[in-house]
Amino acid sequence: MTTKAGIWIDHRKAVIVTIDAGEERTAILFSAAQKHPECSGDSPLQGRYEALQVPADDRRQRTLTKELNVYYDAVIAAVGSVESLLICGPGEAKVELRKRCDLKGLGARVAAVETEDKMTDRQFAAKTHQYFTDSSLRAS
Repeated sequence: MTTKAGIWIDHRKAVIVTIDAGEERTAILFSAAQKHPECSGDSPLQGRYEALQVPADDRRQRTLTKELNVYYDAVIAAVGSVESLLICGPGEAKVELRKRCDLKGLGARVAAVETEDKMTDRQFAAKTHQYFTDSSLRAS
């Protein structure tokens, strides 16, 4: 029996469902990435030094990209030994994770990338079971 896994991912949370010999395990990873870092203080910035108090957009984007890459690497490490992988999610995180898998040499293990809106952990576990059950029937 092969080990299969499904990942539901967005930029804040990843739900990983691993199926091995009929046994199911669910793990949840949270991202430390902050989409829009804000400057400190409770009042709007004013004065001629405002530009010095707010980080540049490109620097914030580089920081976000680094934080997301650490997050994606943690997700990949959690499913590193699986033979088949289903990636789902509502936004662009699923595509970014797919690209990161390709970069890490795991691209051939990705069976599908699908768009799925918000789901409970149990709903996603059921979808993962259904996907791999249907795909094994098609392969037969």
